[in-house]
Amino acid sequence: MMPAEIGKIITDTKIKYVLAQFVDIHGVAKTKSVPARNLMDVVEKGAGFAGFAVWGLGMEPHGPDFLARGDLSTLSAVPWQPGYARIVCDGYVNDEPHPYCSRVVLKRQLARLEKRGWTLNTGLEPEFSLFSRGPDGELLPVDKSDTLDKPCYDYKGLSRASEFLEQLVESLQAVDFDVYQIDHEDANGQFEINYTYSDALTSADRFTFVRMAAGEIANKLGMVCSFMPKPASNRPGNGMHYHLSITDRDGRNLFNDDSDANGMGLSKLAYHFTAGILAHAPALCALAAPTVNSYKRLVVGGSTSGATWAPAYICYGDNNRSAMVRIPYGRLEFRLPDSGCNPYLVHAALIAAGLDGVERELDAGEPTNFNLYGKSLEEIQELGIGILPQNLDQALDALEADTLFTDAMGPEIVSEFIKVKRAEWIEYSRHVSDWELNRYAEFF
Repeated sequence: MMPAEIGKIITDTKIKYVLAQFVDIHGVAKTKSVPARNLMDVVEKGAGFAGFAVWGLGMEPHGPDFLARGDLSTLSAVPWQPGYARIVCDGYVNDEPHPYCSRVVLKRQLARLEKRGWTLNTGLEPEFSLFSRGPDGELLPVDKSDTLDKPCYDYKGLSRASEFLEQLVESLQAVDFDVYQIDHEDANGQFEINYTYSDALTSADRFTFVRMAAGEIANKLGMVCSFMPKPASNRPGNGMHYHLSITDRDGRNLFNDDSDANGMGLSKLAYHFTAGILAHAPALCALAAPTVNSYKRLVVGGSTSGATWAPAYICYGDNNRSAMVRIPYGRLEFRLPDSGCNPYLVHAALIAAGLDGVERELDAGEPTNFNLYGKSLEEIQELGIGILPQNLDQALDALEADTLFTDAMGPEIVSEFIKVKRAEWIEYSRHVSDWELNRYAEFF
């Protein structure tokens, strides 16, 4: 039987259908539409899916059904789709939480924090690009006047995308996102929205909702909203910086210590957590930058605006946006992930790496408080600063070699991720691009 308060919400909001939603291994939303009267079937039994039809669930055609069981606390309207609601689901197979389900993997890592009385809070900053499609299907700037060499914070660029941005923000506000800033970013047609942080599970659920909202609202307006990490070779890519802090049961920020001798407001716990992230950065890279395109972003230089906001080096620093981990004061900002990541897997991997640093009391070393982009590769190496993997293949090698993630997150999800992404790398490596044709067709 449906709880009375849930029935009232459905009646009051005129919900007719509920989208039972989970994500595949890429973090892409998958759904079934369920008549609202059958909502409790999804909560108690689950909506059935043929798992073999979905990326990365580790299932075969002859296997049992993948059942997506709804988390009733996540039920919310879908403002851009009147009459619909969404419920976020966990995957079950044979009545057990499925180890290939990204949300299940994250919840298991969160349980490790809960045993200590800790909550991981994260604030995500998704960046995206707006395009239109030309007659031949090619992606074109949605605003042809957005051509400045330095377009960051430009009023005209922001104003001329206002119809899309307003609809997106209003849809998010309607389901209790506290959106507090929207800006034009450093690439033409690129924007970022900022909303208040939340616990890690809610953050991952919310980012999935953001991508759902942005994609469909853009489509209705004849646009394409792209979360592709690097849409243009000469412009900054679409990152998704993670702001991190841990609180205790009383809500105190355990990462904050005003007596920090480095003046960054970090506690010993925060330094150990940071050290864990740094120690496992090459393997983390595969999960935080999970596509072949991601590594067009993780390089220095090449931006027409003269700026780049993506890390290439494994270090941390005081408000240093050229470091992989920036310290805004009393919390961490992990700058490696891009907007194409699976937020559940990145959160889970950050907990695994950070707790390894805490449990082994790893030393983060001295902060790097200078512009890393102004140093040569030789100078960086002389300073003993590591370099992030420069392509997906290298990152997957690092993930395969770092047993922490297999042990902490489970061999199923890690091996499946590596298998799927190895196939992506091979397909990419065999693709003949326009660059190759233009360079070599008559070269010899």
